[in-house]
Amino acid sequence: MDSNKDEAERCMELAERYMRERKYEEAEKFARKAQKLFPMKKADDLITEVSLLSKQNQKSEPAEPTVRKRQNVTKDSTTHSQTNSEYTKEQLEHVKRIKKCKDYYEILGVNKDATDSDIKKAYKKLALQLHPDKNKAPGAAEAFKAIGNAVAILTDMEKRKQYDMYGPEEERMQNVHSRQGHTHYNYTRGFEADITAEELFNMFFGVSFAQQEFYMRRPGGRWSNGVRQQDAQHSHSQQANGYTTFFQMLPVLLLILLTMMSSFFISDPVYSLHSNSKYSVARTTQVLKIPYYVKENFHSEYQGSLRRLEISIEEEFVNSLRQTCVREKNYRDSMMWKARNFGDQDLFLKAKNLETPSCRRLQEMQV
Repeated sequence: MDSNKDEAERCMELAERYMRERKYEEAEKFARKAQKLFPMKKADDLITEVSLLSKQNQKSEPAEPTVRKRQNVTKDSTTHSQTNSEYTKEQLEHVKRIKKCKDYYEILGVNKDATDSDIKKAYKKLALQLHPDKNKAPGAAEAFKAIGNAVAILTDMEKRKQYDMYGPEEERMQNVHSRQGHTHYNYTRGFEADITAEELFNMFFGVSFAQQEFYMRRPGGRWSNGVRQQDAQHSHSQQANGYTTFFQMLPVLLLILLTMMSSFFISDPVYSLHSNSKYSVARTTQVLKIPYYVKENFHSEYQGSLRRLEISIEEEFVNSLRQTCVREKNYRDSMMWKARNFGDQDLFLKAKNLETPSCRRLQEMQV
Protein backbone atom coordinates (compact mmCIF):
# COMPACT_ATOMS: atom_id res chain seq x y z
CA MET A 1 0.00 0.00 0.00
CA ASP A 2 2.91 2.35 0.77
CA SER A 3 4.39 1.72 -2.66
CA ASN A 4 1.05 2.67 -4.24
CA LYS A 5 1.01 5.86 -2.19
CA ASP A 6 4.54 6.78 -3.30
CA GLU A 7 3.61 6.09 -6.91
CA ALA A 8 0.45 8.16 -6.54
CA GLU A 9 2.49 11.07 -5.19
CA ARG A 10 4.82 10.91 -8.19
CA CYS A 11 1.85 10.88 -10.57
CA MET A 12 0.43 13.93 -8.78
CA GLU A 13 3.75 15.75 -9.19
CA LEU A 14 3.59 15.09 -12.93
CA ALA A 15 -0.06 16.17 -13.05
CA GLU A 16 0.69 19.45 -11.27
CA ARG A 17 3.60 20.11 -13.59
CA TYR A 18 1.39 19.59 -16.64
CA MET A 19 -1.17 21.93 -15.11
CA ARG A 20 1.47 24.65 -14.87
CA GLU A 21 2.35 24.01 -18.50
CA ARG A 22 -1.39 24.11 -19.39
CA LYS A 23 -1.29 20.57 -20.71
CA TYR A 24 -4.68 19.71 -19.29
CA GLU A 25 -5.15 16.29 -20.91
CA GLU A 26 -1.86 14.98 -19.53
CA ALA A 27 -2.59 16.55 -16.14
CA GLU A 28 -6.01 14.85 -15.98
CA LYS A 29 -4.57 11.51 -17.03
CA PHE A 30 -1.91 11.44 -14.30
CA ALA A 31 -4.34 12.78 -11.69
CA ARG A 32 -6.77 9.95 -12.47
CA LYS A 33 -3.95 7.44 -12.31
CA ALA A 34 -2.90 8.80 -8.91
CA GLN A 35 -6.51 8.61 -7.71
CA LYS A 36 -6.69 4.99 -8.80
CA LEU A 37 -3.41 4.04 -7.07
CA PHE A 38 -4.17 5.86 -3.79
CA PRO A 39 -7.32 7.98 -3.34
CA MET A 40 -6.51 11.51 -2.20
CA LYS A 41 -8.40 14.83 -2.07
CA LYS A 42 -5.89 16.85 -4.05
CA ALA A 43 -6.31 14.47 -7.00
CA ASP A 44 -10.08 15.04 -6.96
CA ASP A 45 -9.55 18.80 -6.76
CA LEU A 46 -7.16 18.78 -9.69
CA ILE A 47 -9.53 16.67 -11.84
CA THR A 48 -12.37 19.08 -11.06
CA GLU A 49 -10.18 22.08 -11.92
CA VAL A 50 -9.12 20.49 -15.23
CA SER A 51 -12.76 19.83 -16.16
CA LEU A 52 -13.69 23.47 -15.47
CA LEU A 53 -10.75 24.82 -17.46
CA SER A 54 -11.55 22.52 -20.37
CA LYS A 55 -15.17 23.76 -20.44
CA GLN A 56 -14.03 27.38 -20.33
CA ASN A 57 -11.67 26.83 -23.23
CA GLN A 58 -14.43 25.17 -25.25
CA LYS A 59 -16.75 28.18 -24.64
CA SER A 60 -14.13 30.84 -25.39
CA GLU A 61 -12.96 29.32 -28.69
CA PRO A 62 -16.23 29.86 -30.68
CA ALA A 63 -16.49 33.45 -29.41
CA GLU A 64 -13.09 34.43 -30.84
CA PRO A 65 -13.40 36.50 -34.05
CA THR A 66 -12.53 34.71 -37.27
CA VAL A 67 -10.36 37.57 -38.50
CA ARG A 68 -8.28 37.51 -35.36
CA LYS A 69 -7.77 33.79 -35.76
CA ARG A 70 -6.38 34.33 -39.25
CA GLN A 71 -4.04 37.03 -38.06
CA ASN A 72 -2.69 34.79 -35.32
CA VAL A 73 -2.24 31.62 -37.39
CA THR A 74 1.51 32.08 -37.73
CA LYS A 75 1.91 33.24 -34.16
CA ASP A 76 -0.19 30.37 -32.77
CA SER A 77 1.67 27.76 -34.79
CA THR A 78 5.00 29.12 -33.58
CA THR A 79 3.83 29.17 -29.97
CA HIS A 80 2.36 25.68 -30.31
CA SER A 81 5.61 24.28 -31.61
CA GLN A 82 7.46 25.90 -28.71
CA THR A 83 5.11 24.93 -25.87
CA ASN A 84 4.19 21.46 -27.17
CA SER A 85 7.70 20.43 -28.22
CA GLU A 86 8.49 16.74 -28.11
CA TYR A 87 10.49 17.03 -24.88
CA THR A 88 11.11 19.48 -22.10
CA LYS A 89 14.37 20.86 -20.78
CA GLU A 90 13.91 18.84 -17.61
CA GLN A 91 13.54 15.60 -19.60
CA LEU A 92 16.71 16.36 -21.55
CA GLU A 93 18.59 17.02 -18.30
CA HIS A 94 17.57 13.57 -16.99
CA VAL A 95 19.00 11.92 -20.10
CA LYS A 96 22.24 13.93 -19.92
CA ARG A 97 22.72 12.96 -16.30
CA ILE A 98 22.40 9.27 -17.11
CA LYS A 99 24.97 9.57 -19.92
CA LYS A 100 27.51 11.07 -17.52
CA CYS A 101 27.19 8.22 -15.00
CA LYS A 102 30.07 5.79 -14.56
CA ASP A 103 28.29 2.81 -12.99
CA TYR A 104 24.87 1.39 -12.26
CA TYR A 105 24.76 2.77 -8.73
CA GLU A 106 25.29 6.30 -10.02
CA ILE A 107 22.68 5.75 -12.75
CA LEU A 108 20.01 4.93 -10.14
CA GLY A 109 21.32 7.53 -7.70
CA VAL A 110 21.95 5.05 -4.85
CA ASN A 111 25.06 4.07 -2.90
CA LYS A 112 26.71 0.64 -2.97
CA ASP A 113 25.08 -0.34 0.35
CA ALA A 114 21.56 0.28 -0.99
CA THR A 115 18.96 -2.42 -0.32
CA ASP A 116 16.73 -4.00 -2.97
CA SER A 117 13.89 -1.79 -1.78
CA ASP A 118 15.97 1.38 -2.23
CA ILE A 119 17.07 0.28 -5.71
CA LYS A 120 13.53 -0.54 -6.84
CA LYS A 121 12.18 2.75 -5.48
CA ALA A 122 14.87 4.69 -7.35
CA TYR A 123 14.13 2.78 -10.54
CA LYS A 124 10.40 3.51 -10.35
CA LYS A 125 11.05 7.22 -10.02
CA LEU A 126 13.45 7.31 -12.96
CA ALA A 127 11.36 5.00 -15.17
CA LEU A 128 8.43 7.41 -15.12
CA GLN A 129 10.75 10.21 -16.25
CA LEU A 130 12.68 8.32 -18.93
CA HIS A 131 10.15 6.00 -20.56
CA PRO A 132 10.42 6.57 -24.36
CA ASP A 133 6.64 6.96 -24.65
CA LYS A 134 6.86 10.03 -22.40
CA ASN A 135 10.40 11.31 -22.86
CA LYS A 136 11.22 12.09 -26.50
CA ALA A 137 14.58 13.68 -25.74
CA PRO A 138 17.58 12.39 -27.74
CA GLY A 139 19.10 9.37 -26.00
CA ALA A 140 16.04 8.71 -23.81
CA ALA A 141 15.66 5.15 -25.11
CA GLU A 142 19.31 4.37 -24.29
CA ALA A 143 18.98 5.95 -20.86
CA PHE A 144 15.79 3.95 -20.24
CA LYS A 145 17.66 0.78 -21.14
CA ALA A 146 20.48 1.83 -18.78
CA ILE A 147 18.20 2.09 -15.73
CA GLY A 148 16.56 -1.20 -16.71
CA ASN A 149 19.92 -2.96 -16.83
CA ALA A 150 20.90 -1.31 -13.57
CA VAL A 151 17.88 -2.52 -11.59
CA ALA A 152 18.04 -6.01 -13.17
CA ILE A 153 21.69 -6.48 -12.23
CA LEU A 154 21.67 -4.83 -8.80
CA THR A 155 18.56 -6.71 -7.57
CA ASP A 156 20.09 -10.07 -8.53
CA MET A 157 22.38 -11.17 -5.68
CA GLU A 158 24.82 -13.17 -7.83
CA LYS A 159 24.96 -10.67 -10.69
CA ARG A 160 25.42 -7.77 -8.28
CA LYS A 161 28.30 -9.59 -6.64
CA GLN A 162 29.96 -10.15 -10.00
CA TYR A 163 29.34 -6.56 -11.03
CA ASP A 164 30.91 -5.27 -7.81
CA MET A 165 33.94 -7.49 -8.46
CA TYR A 166 34.48 -6.90 -12.18
CA GLY A 167 32.67 -3.63 -12.83
CA PRO A 168 35.74 -1.40 -12.19
CA GLU A 169 37.80 -3.45 -14.65
CA GLU A 170 35.12 -3.01 -17.30
CA GLU A 171 35.12 0.75 -16.60
CA ARG A 172 38.86 0.94 -17.16
CA MET A 173 38.46 -0.88 -20.47
CA GLN A 174 35.69 1.57 -21.36
CA ASN A 175 37.98 4.51 -20.58
CA VAL A 176 40.63 3.03 -22.88
CA HIS A 177 38.10 2.82 -25.70
CA SER A 178 37.06 6.41 -25.03
CA ARG A 179 40.64 7.63 -25.35
CA GLN A 180 40.95 5.73 -28.62
CA GLY A 181 38.11 7.75 -30.09
CA HIS A 182 35.05 5.63 -29.35
CA THR A 183 32.60 8.15 -27.93
CA HIS A 184 29.61 5.81 -27.56
CA TYR A 185 29.11 4.88 -23.92
CA ASN A 186 28.17 1.27 -23.21
CA TYR A 187 25.91 1.22 -20.16
CA THR A 188 25.95 -2.56 -19.78
CA ARG A 189 29.72 -3.06 -19.46
CA GLY A 190 29.27 -6.75 -20.15
CA PHE A 191 26.41 -7.08 -17.66
CA GLU A 192 23.24 -7.41 -19.74
CA ALA A 193 19.80 -7.99 -18.19
CA ASP A 194 17.97 -11.20 -19.07
CA ILE A 195 14.82 -9.30 -20.09
CA THR A 196 14.19 -6.10 -21.99
CA ALA A 197 13.83 -2.69 -20.38
CA GLU A 198 10.16 -2.56 -21.44
CA GLU A 199 9.46 -5.95 -19.84
CA LEU A 200 11.08 -4.74 -16.63
CA PHE A 201 8.92 -1.62 -16.69
CA ASN A 202 5.77 -3.71 -17.13
CA MET A 203 6.81 -5.94 -14.21
CA PHE A 204 7.11 -2.91 -11.90
CA PHE A 205 4.05 -0.97 -13.09
CA GLY A 206 1.82 -3.75 -14.42
CA VAL A 207 1.07 -1.99 -17.74
CA SER A 208 3.11 0.04 -20.24
CA PHE A 209 2.53 3.70 -21.13
CA ALA A 210 1.34 2.68 -24.59
CA GLN A 211 -1.33 0.45 -23.07
CA GLN A 212 -2.29 3.15 -20.57
CA GLU A 213 -2.83 5.75 -23.34
CA PHE A 214 -4.88 3.31 -25.39
CA TYR A 215 -7.67 3.29 -22.82
CA MET A 216 -10.38 5.96 -23.15
CA ARG A 217 -12.38 7.45 -20.29
CA ARG A 218 -16.15 7.18 -20.70
CA PRO A 219 -19.01 8.11 -18.32
CA GLY A 220 -19.90 5.14 -16.16
CA GLY A 221 -16.70 3.15 -16.51
CA ARG A 222 -13.42 2.44 -18.34
CA TRP A 223 -13.64 1.21 -21.92
CA SER A 224 -11.14 0.30 -24.58
CA ASN A 225 -11.11 -0.36 -28.29
CA GLY A 226 -12.83 -3.65 -29.08
CA VAL A 227 -10.00 -5.17 -31.11
CA ARG A 228 -7.34 -4.43 -28.50
CA GLN A 229 -9.61 -5.63 -25.72
CA GLN A 230 -10.14 -8.93 -27.55
CA ASP A 231 -6.37 -9.27 -27.92
CA ALA A 232 -5.93 -8.66 -24.20
CA GLN A 233 -8.63 -11.22 -23.35
CA HIS A 234 -7.05 -13.74 -25.73
CA SER A 235 -3.62 -13.17 -24.19
CA HIS A 236 -5.07 -13.55 -20.67
CA SER A 237 -6.80 -16.78 -21.71
CA GLN A 238 -3.59 -18.19 -23.17
CA GLN A 239 -1.71 -17.31 -20.01
CA ALA A 240 -4.35 -18.98 -17.83
CA ASN A 241 -4.26 -22.12 -20.00
CA GLY A 242 -0.48 -22.17 -19.73
CA TYR A 243 -0.62 -22.04 -15.93
CA THR A 244 -3.27 -24.79 -15.85
CA THR A 245 -1.16 -27.08 -18.04
CA PHE A 246 1.92 -26.40 -15.92
CA PHE A 247 0.15 -27.29 -12.66
CA GLN A 248 -1.28 -30.45 -14.25
CA MET A 249 2.17 -31.54 -15.37
CA LEU A 250 3.86 -30.58 -12.09
CA PRO A 251 3.46 -34.02 -10.36
CA VAL A 252 4.89 -35.78 -13.41
CA LEU A 253 7.81 -33.37 -13.59
CA LEU A 254 8.53 -33.85 -9.88
CA LEU A 255 8.45 -37.63 -10.29
CA ILE A 256 10.90 -37.46 -13.20
CA LEU A 257 13.14 -35.12 -11.23
CA LEU A 258 13.17 -37.40 -8.18
CA THR A 259 13.95 -40.43 -10.39
CA MET A 260 16.86 -38.60 -11.98
CA MET A 261 18.16 -37.48 -8.59
CA SER A 262 17.94 -40.99 -7.15
CA SER A 263 20.00 -42.34 -10.06
CA PHE A 264 22.77 -39.90 -9.12
CA PHE A 265 22.82 -40.69 -5.41
CA ILE A 266 22.28 -44.52 -5.41
CA SER A 267 25.63 -46.33 -5.65
CA ASP A 268 26.69 -49.97 -5.61
CA PRO A 269 27.17 -51.74 -2.23
CA VAL A 270 30.72 -52.04 -0.96
CA TYR A 271 30.58 -55.84 -0.69
CA SER A 272 28.55 -58.91 -1.57
CA LEU A 273 28.10 -62.23 0.25
CA HIS A 274 28.08 -64.02 -3.11
CA SER A 275 30.73 -64.03 -5.79
CA ASN A 276 29.98 -62.61 -9.25
CA SER A 277 31.71 -60.77 -12.10
CA LYS A 278 31.54 -57.41 -10.32
CA TYR A 279 32.47 -58.69 -6.82
CA SER A 280 35.29 -61.09 -7.68
CA VAL A 281 37.87 -60.50 -4.93
CA ALA A 282 37.36 -62.88 -1.95
CA ARG A 283 37.97 -61.72 1.62
CA THR A 284 37.22 -63.11 5.12
CA THR A 285 36.16 -61.34 8.30
CA GLN A 286 38.65 -61.49 11.16
CA VAL A 287 36.32 -62.63 13.99
CA LEU A 288 33.77 -65.10 12.55
CA LYS A 289 35.75 -65.90 9.39
CA ILE A 290 32.77 -65.07 7.15
CA PRO A 291 33.66 -65.03 3.45
CA TYR A 292 32.63 -61.95 1.44
CA TYR A 293 33.51 -60.45 -1.93
CA VAL A 294 34.54 -56.96 -3.01
CA LYS A 295 35.41 -55.13 -6.23
CA GLU A 296 38.94 -54.98 -7.61
CA ASN A 297 39.25 -51.30 -6.69
CA PHE A 298 38.06 -51.89 -3.09
CA HIS A 299 41.23 -50.54 -1.46
CA SER A 300 41.14 -47.25 -3.39
CA GLU A 301 37.34 -46.77 -3.38
CA TYR A 302 36.49 -47.62 0.26
CA GLN A 303 37.84 -45.08 2.76
CA GLY A 304 35.85 -46.12 5.86
CA SER A 305 36.65 -48.35 8.83
CA LEU A 306 37.34 -51.96 7.78
CA ARG A 307 36.43 -53.30 11.23
CA ARG A 308 33.03 -51.57 11.16
CA LEU A 309 32.41 -52.95 7.68
CA GLU A 310 33.20 -56.49 8.75
CA ILE A 311 30.88 -56.20 11.78
CA SER A 312 28.06 -55.29 9.35
CA ILE A 313 28.97 -58.26 7.15
CA GLU A 314 28.91 -60.66 10.10
CA GLU A 315 25.56 -59.31 11.32
CA GLU A 316 24.05 -59.70 7.86
CA PHE A 317 25.43 -63.23 7.54
CA VAL A 318 24.10 -64.31 10.97
CA ASN A 319 20.65 -62.88 10.24
CA SER A 320 20.59 -64.73 6.92
CA LEU A 321 21.56 -67.96 8.70
CA ARG A 322 18.76 -67.53 11.24
CA GLN A 323 16.15 -67.05 8.49
CA THR A 324 17.42 -70.11 6.60
CA CYS A 325 17.46 -72.16 9.79
CA VAL A 326 13.81 -71.31 10.44
CA ARG A 327 12.88 -72.42 6.92
CA GLU A 328 14.80 -75.72 7.34
CA LYS A 329 13.04 -76.49 10.65
CA ASN A 330 9.62 -75.66 9.22
CA TYR A 331 10.23 -77.97 6.28
CA ARG A 332 11.34 -80.84 8.58
CA ASP A 333 8.32 -80.36 10.88
CA SER A 334 5.90 -80.31 7.94
CA MET A 335 7.38 -83.58 6.58
CA MET A 336 7.06 -85.24 10.02
CA TRP A 337 3.44 -84.10 10.30
CA LYS A 338 2.71 -85.47 6.83
CA ALA A 339 4.27 -88.87 7.76
CA ARG A 340 2.12 -89.11 10.91
CA ASN A 341 -1.05 -88.41 8.92
CA PHE A 342 -0.24 -91.20 6.49
CA GLY A 343 0.99 -93.52 9.27
CA ASP A 344 4.26 -94.05 7.43
CA GLN A 345 6.94 -94.91 9.96
CA ASP A 346 9.78 -94.95 7.43
CA LEU A 347 8.81 -91.54 6.12
CA PHE A 348 8.60 -90.24 9.68
CA LEU A 349 12.11 -91.44 10.54
CA LYS A 350 13.45 -90.02 7.29
CA ALA A 351 11.83 -86.62 7.98
CA LYS A 352 13.09 -86.64 11.56
CA ASN A 353 16.66 -87.18 10.36
CA LEU A 354 16.57 -84.37 7.76
CA GLU A 355 19.69 -82.18 7.93
CA THR A 356 19.46 -78.49 8.92
CA PRO A 357 22.91 -77.20 7.90
CA SER A 358 22.14 -73.54 8.59
CA CYS A 359 21.00 -74.33 12.13
CA ARG A 360 24.13 -76.39 12.67
CA ARG A 361 26.37 -73.61 11.39
CA LEU A 362 24.57 -71.13 13.62
CA GLN A 363 25.16 -73.37 16.69
CA GLU A 364 28.84 -73.73 15.79
CA MET A 365 29.22 -69.98 15.55
CA GLN A 366 27.54 -69.45 18.88
CA VAL A 367 29.87 -71.97 20.51
